[in-house]
Amino acid sequence: MKVKGVNLGNWLVLEKWMSPALFEGTTAEDEYHLPRQLSREVYEARIKIHRSEYITERDFVSIKAMGMEAVRIPVPYFIFGDREPFIGCIQELDKAFNWAEKYGLEVLIDLHTAPMGQNGFDNGGICGVCRWSQCPEEVEFVLSVLERLAKRYGTRKGLWGIEVLNEPITEHAWKLMDVPNRYPAAEPEMAEGSGPNSLEFLRDFYCRAYDRIRTYLPEEKYVVIHDGFELLAWKDFMREEKYVNVVLDTHQYLMMAEAEGCAQELDAYRDYIEAHYKKDIREMQQYFPVICGEWCLFNSLACGCDTKGGQSVLNGVEGSSGERLDAEEKKRIYRAVAEAQMDAWNQGSGYFYWSYKLLTDTVNDKGWIGWDSWDLGRCADFGWFPTER
Repeated sequence: MKVKGVNLGNWLVLEKWMSPALFEGTTAEDEYHLPRQLSREVYEARIKIHRSEYITERDFVSIKAMGMEAVRIPVPYFIFGDREPFIGCIQELDKAFNWAEKYGLEVLIDLHTAPMGQNGFDNGGICGVCRWSQCPEEVEFVLSVLERLAKRYGTRKGLWGIEVLNEPITEHAWKLMDVPNRYPAAEPEMAEGSGPNSLEFLRDFYCRAYDRIRTYLPEEKYVVIHDGFELLAWKDFMREEKYVNVVLDTHQYLMMAEAEGCAQELDAYRDYIEAHYKKDIREMQQYFPVICGEWCLFNSLACGCDTKGGQSVLNGVEGSSGERLDAEEKKRIYRAVAEAQMDAWNQGSGYFYWSYKLLTDTVNDKGWIGWDSWDLGRCADFGWFPTER
């Protein structure tokens, strides 16, 4: 099993930096606070237009033409429309399945957010709040969402698998990312008691989620678990015979490597990829099929400045005021990190690039030079991404 795919990030789960216009006229930094700062009518209009225009049938044609085989679709916990004030998006996922099946792509449904936050990131739905695993009724709610998704799509031809939860953070990453300071909570009282999830909790949750999903999911479809940013911690997990077709998802970004101390130089990136990504994936592939469910070409060297571990103008980091590198040099850097990373993912069972597109204006809005490398369409068009591999 080898999969080659791309994430449809910022479609059904919003990230402000990927689509800043959606947040205009508000101080909201995350999806939780957006509907709380807009009138119902404005919120509804913005979301409905965004969802209908951001990803369309044509995109599935383009993704297939790029040589991709699958899409990972982040969905929110309110996908079924049962958590006010949010608007559900199950119809959009239905459409995505129809498009995928029409054009020969498969879908990995990725539950990307949890109520009260599973990581404190903006992409977890609420900045600075990470208390989901401390709320048994919300853990149960997430399990019920997974169960309903499995029931609805389990036998669909286009289903590749279901990922039970995106990036539940554990201790090391919580400290490395300095979550409370990098993603300050808009309402500090909501964030009280926030902290990383324990591996013990995650192990228990994954086992419960597996049982609930497998009730409706044929054995040939995959159940995907995220490593919690601890790739090597899962060797003794789910070794029992009942667990079949479980895939381990790891997310590896060069900006995280920089945060760990990797020098912002091409040779240092290559060495890091070899010593960490490649070695660790090869090791873990003995226990699970391992996919890199999120990665990209973004790095500080190509940005021309230290992004301090991938922090942007939204985090108060200035960014480059002008291009420091010419187009050919940029292409050389990106091609090199693309080849090295794809070589690493090939030690495992494949990858999903983050992300298919973004609506950030990296030309007119100051400080965003280099951030176009998060957009697979642009990477392919510029020749940075080797679409033939």
